[in-house]
Amino acid sequence: MSDDAVTVQAHAKINLFLRVLAREADGFHGVETLYCLVGLADTLRVERRDAKEITIEVEGDDVGPAERNLAVRGADLVVDATGRRFGVHVTLVKRIPMRAGLGGGSSDAAAALHATNRLVNGAVPRHELLQFAARLGSDVPFFASEAPLALGWGHGERLLQLPPLPAAPALLLTPAVGIDTAAAYGWVDAARISAGRRGALALDLDALSRWGDIGRMAGNDFESVVFERFPAVRAAFEALAGTRPLVCRMSGSGSTLFAIYRSARDRDDARLMLGRKHGRLDAVETLATPAAPAFAPVPA
Repeated sequence: MSDDAVTVQAHAKINLFLRVLAREADGFHGVETLYCLVGLADTLRVERRDAKEITIEVEGDDVGPAERNLAVRGADLVVDATGRRFGVHVTLVKRIPMRAGLGGGSSDAAAALHATNRLVNGAVPRHELLQFAARLGSDVPFFASEAPLALGWGHGERLLQLPPLPAAPALLLTPAVGIDTAAAYGWVDAARISAGRRGALALDLDALSRWGDIGRMAGNDFESVVFERFPAVRAAFEALAGTRPLVCRMSGSGSTLFAIYRSARDRDDARLMLGRKHGRLDAVETLATPAAPAFAPVPA
C-alpha cells in the first residue's frame, strides 16, 4: 500500500569552489565544483490524484509556467516510468531565492523525483532516479544523491560523495539582483579570449575536511564577470568579506553570496553588522548529515 501524499524538504546548495571549463560541442560548459548543502529549504507536498496529469500550486516566488517547472517535470518522469496509472498534485512552498545560484529549482526537481517515487513504494531504482536527475539539469544529480558534500564535474552528472565537513554557521546574502546563468557563461567566455591559460588546481581530499583549508582553495569563476556588471553584488561581497568569515564566496552564477563562520556568535554579530543594506540575509548552517528526504505520509 503506497502513501497518498508525501512531504519533503528541498535544501539549497552553495558552491565552495566552482571552475568553468571550456564550452563543449553540445554548447554546454563543463564544470568542476564542490557542492555543499545548507539548511535553507523549500517544501514540497506531492499528492496522488486520479487524473493522469501533473499539476502544481506555488506559495512564494513565481516559478514560471507549470510545463517548464523542474518539480513538475521530475514528478512526470516518475509517473511515466511507472505506467502513468495516476497523476500528482505538487504543492511547493518557495523559500530559496530564485536566480540566485542556490539551486532551488534543481533541488525541487530532485525532491519531486524522490517524493513521487515514494508514492509508488520506490518502484524506480535509485540508479534510474539519478539518470532522470541528469536529464533535468546539471545540479539535479547532486541534490538527488542526498549527499551533504560532493565533488561534481562534467555537467554535474559525475559526482564523488565526500565525508561531510563539520556543520558550520553561515550567512547567505542575496542582493536584489537576478543573474541569468546562460548569460553568465557567455561573460566568462568573453573574458577568457585574452586571459590565456588558466592555472592548475590540485585537490587534496584531506584538505577538503577542514574549513580553514576550504577557505584557502575556494573560488568561483563567475565572480569577476558578475562583479564587473553588477556593482551592488560587488559591494555586498566586500561588506560580507569584511565580517571576517572563514570562507566568503559567491554561489553558482550568483547573485547569492555566502560566508562561513567559526561560531554562531560570529555569524550573528555579522548579521547585525550587515543589517539589510545589501539585500536579503538568511542565517543557516551547513549540513553535516545526509539529506535523506524527510518523508511525512499524509492520511487520505
